[in-house]
Amino acid sequence: MLRRPRTLAAALLTVLFTATACAGTEQPTATPAVTIAGSDYLGGAPVYLAQDRELWPAEGVRATLQSFPTGRDALNAVLGGQAQLGVVGDLPAVTAALSGRDLRVVADLSRFADWRLLTRTDHGITGFDRLKGRKIGLPQGTNVEYALSRMLASAGLTPADVQVVNLAPNQLPAALARGDVDAGLTFPSSYGAVRTALGERYAELRFTGYTARTLLVAGPAATDDARTTAVLRTLLKAQGELTADPAGARRAVLAQSNGTLRSGYVEAFQPAYEYRPTLSAELLQQLQDEAAWAKAAQGLPGSADRAALLARLHTAPLAAADPAAVTVR
Repeated sequence: MLRRPRTLAAALLTVLFTATACAGTEQPTATPAVTIAGSDYLGGAPVYLAQDRELWPAEGVRATLQSFPTGRDALNAVLGGQAQLGVVGDLPAVTAALSGRDLRVVADLSRFADWRLLTRTDHGITGFDRLKGRKIGLPQGTNVEYALSRMLASAGLTPADVQVVNLAPNQLPAALARGDVDAGLTFPSSYGAVRTALGERYAELRFTGYTARTLLVAGPAATDDARTTAVLRTLLKAQGELTADPAGARRAVLAQSNGTLRSGYVEAFQPAYEYRPTLSAELLQQLQDEAAWAKAAQGLPGSADRAALLARLHTAPLAAADPAAVTVR
């Protein structure tokens, strides 16, 4: 039976594949280890459900789960060669591609579009048009930063109209409570902490104009397609169990989080995710849009055209696991 490590220090999800036994009396030979760096528990829920339900062995997989605080950190592990695969957000993957890093998107695991801009009742931010000139705290370099750009655009504003303060998710509640920032944007798992810190002063603006995608990506130390396909087949089985038993899936995600997540958050937000590994034209278009934004906002050198980003989609493993899931051409 597989056990989740107690420490988060290494922050890796290690998946070991064992080779099929040869004919006769020859013993099975272990194949090289495959490491997956993870972050978003809800976006990557099929990974954690597969662990809880012990779905890996059917595909020759043994798994040990750990997690990084953000997808940006998980991506750094992939790009640094400590992990072959990673569960990361869309924007960090785009910026890595534009920077010329060795990165390929293997699957779009899930989609989420229920964002909240967090603020205080006494700050008078009753609409996104009221953000001009305000200080906004968020974890820069993550897809949260792109979500802010979409919020501002919905009110005819640009990032130049606000002052962005780089804050980790655990720093935002206190910063809002002290008045260091006027509003904040963070991961949904931190919404509850902000509400607790602000109490009756808590206010939020909901936004559905940006679909965040949780991607499975391969880096410079990528494993071969057969092993990646085995991972995807396991995740497809987990996604089926998640659909059939959503309440049980939420309990599994909570169990695998080792107390990192709160039941109220999982109950409220996991139903907002759409789960199914895909590689679609919609994903490619969003990557183009984000790449164009990242080039303008961050001055990154890579190409944002369709052909360049299509080349970053590695379709073979998912096509082998589920041919109907690959619709991009």
